[in-house]
Amino acid sequence: MSYNAIDTREQFRPDDHPTDHFLLTTVVGSYPKPKWLNRAKELQGERESFTDEHLQEAEDDACRVITDEHERAGLDVVVDGEMRRNEMVEYFAHRIDGYEFNGPVKVWGHNYFDKPSVVGEVAYDEQWLVEEFEFTTDAATRPVKVPITGPYTLANWSFNEAYDSEEELAYALADLVNEEIDKLVDSGCQYIQIDEPALATTPDDHAIVGECLERIADDVDEDVRLGLHVCYGDYSRIYPEILEFPVHEFDLELANGDYDQLPVFLEEEFTKDLALGVVDAHTAEVEPVEVIKENIKKGFEVVPPERLTVSPDCGLKLLPRDVAYGKMENMVKAARQVEEELDAGEITVGYAGEAGGNSPTPADD
Repeated sequence: MSYNAIDTREQFRPDDHPTDHFLLTTVVGSYPKPKWLNRAKELQGERESFTDEHLQEAEDDACRVITDEHERAGLDVVVDGEMRRNEMVEYFAHRIDGYEFNGPVKVWGHNYFDKPSVVGEVAYDEQWLVEEFEFTTDAATRPVKVPITGPYTLANWSFNEAYDSEEELAYALADLVNEEIDKLVDSGCQYIQIDEPALATTPDDHAIVGECLERIADDVDEDVRLGLHVCYGDYSRIYPEILEFPVHEFDLELANGDYDQLPVFLEEEFTKDLALGVVDAHTAEVEPVEVIKENIKKGFEVVPPERLTVSPDCGLKLLPRDVAYGKMENMVKAARQVEEELDAGEITVGYAGEAGGNSPTPADD
């Protein structure tokens, strides 16, 4: 069955959802860490008496707190805010045989990145995210999504000292990601998001990413929702080619660019689900509900409501925590109000597929 024909969203609709229309609300992944968790990590390096067990307890508590925060904001699908992860490549590289670290690399200004090196054949050793998922599921009352860094980014953001090409390394890593996803699914995970921020900076490699995703999706149950998050970039260089990728949903960063790239997705029918960024993860201001509602309606120019997911543009970890919460809370309020207006027939939805070509009728009040 085609990924375009499978509806994997309805399993996340709450039993008591009050409207006929349902806009799935979630977050991309990262979230501001409580200050006490950052202090706990500092203490581990300062005091011998502060052990790994103490840090794990602090991380467990942070996961509970942030998962609860997501639920209080009203999200339909939650994550733990990636409380156990330090950085999206480094975290996984520590868990994959064949990687090693030789110190931080300066990336810009005074910012450093602990860029790993691949010095041998990569291999799956310990589980990466299964325990994290199981813990979060126990702490949550709502469905849990698992974000996982994709193989292309794991390869592109590392020094390759072992493989003949970065492409060969990416394919080897894709097989490992597939193994981890199998374990996550066996543990009950039904929503997995592949993060490929490197694709936005090297769009000419979309065919490599596509082959990686084919390997990742191999033999994964068809009712497991697979998403792909791509950070801000020139989407015209990867669209419509990405529609061939074996995922159900594309999570795109459009609010940050004031939706200037929305027309890219109107040239050819968007046949997947769209996770639309409706709040900007790069501004420390909470968007009003009315502004977010207008952003949501922009999504109806691309897909119908039953294929729209509402989320922030990207991870929120660099924002003040109260701002991050405010954005989520207003985002959910806006989504629920738009659902009510859709039920009442107050919003006319027109999108490229419905219009049958390149001239969709914009959604408006």
